[in-house]
Amino acid sequence: MEWSALAPYAEQLGFGLVAGFAVGYALKKVGKLLAVVLGLLFVVVQVLASQGFLTVHWGEVQARVDPWFETESLEGAWHSLVRVLTHNVTFAGAFVPGLVVGLRRG
Repeated sequence: MEWSALAPYAEQLGFGLVAGFAVGYALKKVGKLLAVVLGLLFVVVQVLASQGFLTVHWGEVQARVDPWFETESLEGAWHSLVRVLTHNVTFAGAFVPGLVVGLRRG
């Protein structure tokens, strides 16, 4: 088989790998920024609560947040993200490994 016959596939796989890496890297950076913002928000809420400006019902907060972190919920969110990012993409075979590497490197 000639290289010219394989070239379109190699291009798609190469682009899929690069695109996946870029998306994974960006997602990890955004995740880190979101973690900092949420951490600072928690500190502000705690300071305001300790000064008597707020009353926080942490049991209610936990009851509403816990379902987001159940295994089924997290797996469903991951599969939804991958499905959206690889929709109508012929290079999905290279995109997903690139995404995983980008998430690890970011």
